[in-house]
Amino acid sequence: MASLNKIGVIGLGYVGLPVALEFARDYQVVAFDIDSQRIAELQQGIDITEEMLPQEFEGCDIHFTDQKEDLKDVNFYIVAVPTPVDEHKIPQLDALRQASKTIGEVLSKNDIVVFESTVFPGCTEEICIPEIEKSSGLRYRQDFKAGYSPERINPGDRKHTLRKIKKIVSATDEESLERVYEVYSKVIEAGIFKAKSIKVAEAAKIIENTQRDVNIALMNELSIIFDRVGIRTKDVLEAASTKWNFINFHPGLVGGHCIDVDPYYLSYKSIELGYTPDVILSGRKVNNQIPHFIAHKVATSLVKSDRKLNQCRVLIYGLTFKENVRDLRNSRVFDLVNGLEKFEMHVDALDPHADPNDAEMPSHINLIQDAKGDYDAIILAVAHEDFIQMGSNHLLQHLKEGGVIYDVKTVFPELQSNPACIYLSL
Repeated sequence: MASLNKIGVIGLGYVGLPVALEFARDYQVVAFDIDSQRIAELQQGIDITEEMLPQEFEGCDIHFTDQKEDLKDVNFYIVAVPTPVDEHKIPQLDALRQASKTIGEVLSKNDIVVFESTVFPGCTEEICIPEIEKSSGLRYRQDFKAGYSPERINPGDRKHTLRKIKKIVSATDEESLERVYEVYSKVIEAGIFKAKSIKVAEAAKIIENTQRDVNIALMNELSIIFDRVGIRTKDVLEAASTKWNFINFHPGLVGGHCIDVDPYYLSYKSIELGYTPDVILSGRKVNNQIPHFIAHKVATSLVKSDRKLNQCRVLIYGLTFKENVRDLRNSRVFDLVNGLEKFEMHVDALDPHADPNDAEMPSHINLIQDAKGDYDAIILAVAHEDFIQMGSNHLLQHLKEGGVIYDVKTVFPELQSNPACIYLSL
């Protein structure tokens, strides 16, 4: 097997770019993406997602390119392309198939291809490898090897960076596993775990987020129940957390490209094999209904305070799928806006992190720069640090007397006792 001295990273999004830059501190890296504009920006040291700062491009031996011919000298490939679902929650593997095809067109004997994109167990060897074989004319196991090392990048997290997160690696056989381990060991400081097989590594990744999804779903369902009981979920969780083995998950909007998507990859594979995963799908159902639950609760509270919904103005703080990031993918705040608009309320949204020109931004969203006038309801949907620093008085300044404040993450619980508003939270 050839010495592994040149790394190729395919896909330079939220996962691929951090991977490429970290490897480029220890290896020669060719960083490939089909988005020419993205490549042009990266060549200038600009990451529009703001995940990687300009100084993090410094000292890296890296060549950004959209030309597949530049990959021909690579002998260790890492694939980090998006794996979304469609409107029917069916896995969309087009980018993964295209990446596999592209690699096959430049692949040489004895090369290794490692996939980091989140997939269902079996996808690497059942779908990706055949694509590589078809476009390369080479035979898996005999001419080239493969591996799977699930990404654990957490957007917006400056603490749990690639080098500091324990990495799972897997590969075709013992020989290729050692080579994959060797390459990643130079980059990962937190340690590396060797999975028993590629399928095991794929499954490990998919259940990490599925477990979180199901647990958050339980908290969301409890919130619905406790709302009817007339008690706050936060108070219940504080009490229950005094037991040593209570796992303290919290309710909230579940969006993004991980927790909101990964369970569908596992359920898709399970159903294909003849088993319907009721718990997983029930969790997805609960989490998907939370934006509509919040919208209905706000509307009901406004009606009880003798306001006509079609004359009400609502201000939402936060549009991104989580705090302190620009990522709008699968943001459940969009569903919240839709729910409010069904009640014929006028909705404004304010988010300093959101790009109004982002392709993920729905055209009907009224994104404003500053709050003007008073609102009948204010919803703190995403707990950006910017909003937390403003304090609860900032919200009250833009709220009509006796209006509704819905604090999704219970950031400002002190408002519960403030007579100037009706305070609600999950």
